[in-house]
Amino acid sequence: MTSTQQWIDQGLTTVAGTYGRYPLVAVRGEGCRLIDNDGKQYLDFLAGVAVNNLGHCHPAVVAAIREQAGTLIHCSNFYHIPTQIELSRLLCESSFGNRVFFCNSGAEANEAALKLARKWSGDKFGPQRHEIISATASFHGRTLATVSATGQEKVQAGFAPLLPGFKHVAFGDIEALRQAVGPNTCAVMLEPIQGEGGIRIPPPGYLKAVRELCNDHQLLLILDEIQTGLGRTGTLFAYQQEDIEPDVMTLAKALGGGVPIGAMVARDPYSDVLGSGTHGSTFGGNPLATAAAIAAFNELNNPELLHQCRATGTFFMAQLEQLKGRHPLILGVRGRGLMIGVELGCEGAPIVNKALERGLLINCTAGNVLRFVPPLIVSHAEISQLIDILDSIFSEHNAGVTTA
Repeated sequence: MTSTQQWIDQGLTTVAGTYGRYPLVAVRGEGCRLIDNDGKQYLDFLAGVAVNNLGHCHPAVVAAIREQAGTLIHCSNFYHIPTQIELSRLLCESSFGNRVFFCNSGAEANEAALKLARKWSGDKFGPQRHEIISATASFHGRTLATVSATGQEKVQAGFAPLLPGFKHVAFGDIEALRQAVGPNTCAVMLEPIQGEGGIRIPPPGYLKAVRELCNDHQLLLILDEIQTGLGRTGTLFAYQQEDIEPDVMTLAKALGGGVPIGAMVARDPYSDVLGSGTHGSTFGGNPLATAAAIAAFNELNNPELLHQCRATGTFFMAQLEQLKGRHPLILGVRGRGLMIGVELGCEGAPIVNKALERGLLINCTAGNVLRFVPPLIVSHAEISQLIDILDSIFSEHNAGVTTA
């Protein structure tokens, strides 16, 4: 058997060093648990970074993958693909959309949305109307266009010159957005809740005001629901809690139940803008990924599961608030559904490392915000276990204890 250290050493030699990896070699997953190469179990409150909304290896998704893998894994988008057609129908019937473009990731879905916005506006108003406004602290992907749309200097560093035609304004500040709109603006692109930016929730009425502003200026409203979508916030899509509909929505992460797939959902009249030859993806919407996504979507689009997410999120937030009362290190708790952040008065990385040693998987965003995005099936007992682990870590931190 290959040892954990052997796997790590080999990976450091042959795999691109684009991630700061923890010394964990993952080999198996079950529900809310991840198992490493040595058989140690971890309580997984990161869920593949909000991908495993149904937990690891959900039986319905596994069965769909197995069946489809024995039938047809890939063919070209030159042909009609039944599972792709069925998934597009499910997404459109459950949202505002009329058509769906399929790709392989969230960044690709956002690329498609940016291209759609510029092409629609260029066709209607001329090429000078190409500017897209997004938010500071946003995150939209790692391609050059989505890095340009992302409002974080640390993500953009080293990749100049970025694509022209992007502006960034403070998230949640409708007046700043109004001031930023000009004659060259064609679209506004926002996350309903910022994930990588530190689980930042806009003030009530903000997204509705953005929708009205876009209507007034004939701007496309693009909502990046890659992290918030598919049940994460307690409704199928986060925009459904804001009494609005976007023109374009991007999805990925939880859509395939762990299998890579992205989607851009658009409503008429924008849904026909990207016609034949204007965009594409070799693997986008392939039979295997869309079969997995159908199975995942049918499980996630379940009123009982969505109600459970909201109720469990309320319980989780209450437990974290109690923890905050015991530990002044915790500055605040915020979230919606099972997308929750805890702001600390210190760097979060040491807390994440200590949690890993104790068998708990979490991560830190924005430097000092612990992010919790567990599977939507997480139990109260598992949440209580997390609280106990964090309680001990914070107690040691307060006492100045440095050992695990």
